Amino acid sequence: MKKPLSQQEIRKYNFTLWKILIGAIAFFALFIVLIGYEVFGPLPSFRDIEHPKSNQASEIVTDDGRVLGTYFVQNRSNVTYPEISKNVLNALIATEDIRFKEHSGIDFKRTFTIFFYNIIGKKQGGSTITQQLAFNLFSEELRQRNFFKRVLQKFKEWVIAVKLERNYTKEEIIVMYLNTVDFGNQAYGIKSAARVYFNTTPDKLSVAQAATLVGILKGVTRYSPTRNPDRALDRRNTIMGLMVRAELLTEQELQVEQKKTLALVFSAATVNDGIAPYFRAVLKNDVRRIFEERSITKPDGTPYDLDRDGLKIITTINYDMQVYAEEAQKEYMRTLQMSFIKSWKGRNPFKGKEMQIEQGVRRSDRYKSLQLEGKSDEEIKADFDTPTKLTIFTWKGNIDTLMKPIDSVKYYKMLLRNSMMAMDPQTGFVKAWVGGINYEHFKYDQVKMGTRQVGSTAKPFTYSVAVENGYSPCFTVLNEPVTIEVPGSAPWTPRSSGTVPGYLTLQKGLALSQNYIAAYLMKQVGPTAVATLAKKMGISSDVPAYPSIALGSFDASVYDMVGAYSVFANKGIYTKPTYILRIEDKNGVVLHREKPIPVPAMNEEVAYVMTRMLRGVVTNGTGWRLTKYGIKTPVGGKTGTTQNNSDGWFMGITPQLVAGVWTGCEDRAFHFTSTAQGDGATTALPIFAGFMKRVYADPKLKISKADFEPPKNGVSITYDCNQYQQQEQKTELDEKLGF
Repeated sequence: MKKPLSQQEIRKYNFTLWKILIGAIAFFALFIVLIGYEVFGPLPSFRDIEHPKSNQASEIVTDDGRVLGTYFVQNRSNVTYPEISKNVLNALIATEDIRFKEHSGIDFKRTFTIFFYNIIGKKQGGSTITQQLAFNLFSEELRQRNFFKRVLQKFKEWVIAVKLERNYTKEEIIVMYLNTVDFGNQAYGIKSAARVYFNTTPDKLSVAQAATLVGILKGVTRYSPTRNPDRALDRRNTIMGLMVRAELLTEQELQVEQKKTLALVFSAATVNDGIAPYFRAVLKNDVRRIFEERSITKPDGTPYDLDRDGLKIITTINYDMQVYAEEAQKEYMRTLQMSFIKSWKGRNPFKGKEMQIEQGVRRSDRYKSLQLEGKSDEEIKADFDTPTKLTIFTWKGNIDTLMKPIDSVKYYKMLLRNSMMAMDPQTGFVKAWVGGINYEHFKYDQVKMGTRQVGSTAKPFTYSVAVENGYSPCFTVLNEPVTIEVPGSAPWTPRSSGTVPGYLTLQKGLALSQNYIAAYLMKQVGPTAVATLAKKMGISSDVPAYPSIALGSFDASVYDMVGAYSVFANKGIYTKPTYILRIEDKNGVVLHREKPIPVPAMNEEVAYVMTRMLRGVVTNGTGWRLTKYGIKTPVGGKTGTTQNNSDGWFMGITPQLVAGVWTGCEDRAFHFTSTAQGDGATTALPIFAGFMKRVYADPKLKISKADFEPPKNGVSITYDCNQYQQQEQKTELDEKLGF
């Protein structure tokens, strides 16, 4: 039997225990102090804490404040406290940190409770929201697997958490946290998550939506609404249950919210997806060029990175108009493509076009990739003749199929392309930009980067010079072949199909797009004057001073043609199409601002007369089908069809919107077999009609249906040919009666 300890021995043991305990506390305190002094490695500075070195996406914003898209490495956009719905805050606190508003960074009560649960095998996390934010600040350091390194990392989190609590409010901490967390699907931060999963903003997130997003934080894959919707739904309901327990949601509200589906409005955060991908690509290159040309750099002198520095690019694009333009294209091009393929039934579209097919092969990514692999021409040819799995674009969606790569080249050669741009002629602001039919498969922008022969859409340039030189729209001309002498070259005599015999007014000649009338006017005014006017109206591509430009023998972009036609709608003033309003850094500091500069291009009276003539094209000419599509407002326009029906154009003008549409194949050698099927009135006009019909039906756009305003000082040029004929008849009668 052991002898009981004496009082002296008990005091000695107690003293030893106290020494050990005090020593441990002192050691722990010293350890924490040393961590604070960065003895065991650097800690984020307050500047780093407030401005973490995270990859923040740059946002493209529309004229009505909506996000059109982002440029990113990590799709992250920051928000402020007032921009976050209380539903998000409540769901987060109820789930992650119920005593968030009470503790000072470390919830010791929860820490020791979790420690007990982990001992008995019920593993749980014990980090507060502040601690989780502290961990997120180690942007380059993942959660350590080594026990000792993880312990050190944990204590660092504690130190940073306490510093955060001492220097920032609870509101600031929870906002910093929500701006740094990963919600999966390339959505970093609550703003990106709200947009990616529900196409909304954080302030508008409902209880169910907020609970869904907070649920993802427990496991971005396991509880992903797109990958595991059932688990995400269960997790959402669990979180709403926790909100009830925390008295942040009523039982009645829970019963209602639990019955809701996930109701995702998912929009993947990729460059290819979303609206206006062609515009976003062009814009990105333009911003980079602007920064380089104007030497715009960050305060430390380093260049801005659009994918990482959280810039905001405020554009002139109208979100709804952009959607309407893309809808109009998709709706009609699907039908037109079927018509195009049908027009070649029984014929071989590739006969005699071996050179174009070979060019298509050599331009393909597959060919370039095989070349980089060191394949010989024979090996590459064999590869293109071997069936393989390919993903092919169709208007019904992508199709995975087994196909020879050479056949895919032929398939795409017979695929119609299309582009469209719309702008406000008074401000020069671009409102819609559709650069092609599918950015995933065809990256080349055909609004600004590409040029095509403009055909009869160029005729109004010649008519404008004629009107400026005293010709009235009511002047009559015999519609017969015209020959124009060309110095140093053979005389030019244009060809014409669909010629209307006899005398025609200039108004009728333009309305019916008669080549001989345009050539007659060219002979009177000369090609130099027409080319000069075209350049003044914003055509940046080459417009050679040859007579054939009267019929549109030169190439131009949709961007330039829309800008040129805006002169007619804007009383003779050219305003360069503009799509950037300003560029801001992530703190709202304006780095660059653009303001269109109006430049007089033609007399206001001439411009007004041209609007009357272009209206005649729609009411009594080649643009008559606009009324068939339900457009009965005062709209002017001009169709254009190039040789062999390779290009179809329609330019439309209203007082508040000017738009241009082009349709054709990638290669001009592939085209419709007949003008009846391939003219601009068939291939381009319907898309303009579909766009305008949607625009007019949307009252919030406030697009007027009024007519063009005449000059305040009146119009001296006779343009109403009915009144003109009546006056001519009266004059003849007066002469006969001797007046």
